[in-house]
Amino acid sequence: MADEVAKHRSVEVLMSNHDAAATRRIRATDAAAAGVNRRATNVMEFRSVERAQGAFQQSVTAAEVDTACRRALGADAVPVSAIELGTGMYNSVYRVTMAGRPQPVILRVAPREADQFGSERHLMRNEFAAVPWLTVIAPLMPRVIAADWSHEVVDRDWMLQTHLDGVPAPEALGRYPRTSWPVMFRRLGEITAAVQGVRGPWFGRVTGPGHSTWSRAVIASLEEIAADLELVGLDASDVRAAAVAAREASAVLDEVTEPRLLTGDLWTVNCLLDAHADVPTITGVVDFDRCEFGDPAADWAVRMASAKSDERAAFWDAYGEADASPKARWRFRLYQARHLGAIRLERHRLGKTDAVKESYGAMAEVLAELG
Repeated sequence: MADEVAKHRSVEVLMSNHDAAATRRIRATDAAAAGVNRRATNVMEFRSVERAQGAFQQSVTAAEVDTACRRALGADAVPVSAIELGTGMYNSVYRVTMAGRPQPVILRVAPREADQFGSERHLMRNEFAAVPWLTVIAPLMPRVIAADWSHEVVDRDWMLQTHLDGVPAPEALGRYPRTSWPVMFRRLGEITAAVQGVRGPWFGRVTGPGHSTWSRAVIASLEEIAADLELVGLDASDVRAAAVAAREASAVLDEVTEPRLLTGDLWTVNCLLDAHADVPTITGVVDFDRCEFGDPAADWAVRMASAKSDERAAFWDAYGEADASPKARWRFRLYQARHLGAIRLERHRLGKTDAVKESYGAMAEVLAELG
């Protein structure tokens, strides 16, 4: 994706999260209990991010947070506070402080199933399935405490994870001189290379469906994205054209014969930095819901590292040089088209109408390069 299509993800966007929040103190009473008891007298601070009515991301309730924590941690678990973190653009994420526990936990709640696009369906389940494949970076990742797809407690998928120390990189990076930024990008290259060193059983999503060839996985992905765009009334003819190009040049795609694990969405916004280090030091990485098995060059981190010749060039020092052969460059341009289609869908979901329009020009340039 061209940088102008991904400004909200770029490291240059050094934002601090000042999302407007609605703070409500909610009495956590148990409808099944009568009289004075522990839960009837506990007061939980609950803060959710204020969003427009009908927005894609919607908060759960304080009662749902309370019930989810008790299901995962036991009936005696007492949430003291639940603060929604407004940095994500897909799941709803809460930092929950528990009585008697030294560390908070993280509750992540997926969007309602009816609101999910086909190309993004069950992303949280995909991330959960990817965990055993990501042990190579396990020390940097949160641990899954519990995951629930039953929709009995909350009518959405949800996951409870351990809390990672650190400051989100977009918030912390601006505190450091730019001369020190290559330290972080070099580490990003190491992490990406480590993940991509893992071999998979098929091409495509970790949860499947698995494809026997890379071309089939790419074509299926492009067609899913096109169908989603058309479903919301957007022109997807250029994404369809990219799928046709992939089909016609399937032999070029199928030179990729070994499925490797891709991080899916890894870049600075998914990194936590040491709050006390003299240089930007990655202490944690999060959000692997878009993991898949495929060509390493199709990974988002590789795309972002290629976007500019600035401090991010240090990524390649650790990752290794990119394949610059003509066929590899053609594949990379096709992956650009796929990224652009996915970003167009995301920007529509976020209500960024002007950015959606901009994506058509960027896609036209890519298609012209594909020939």
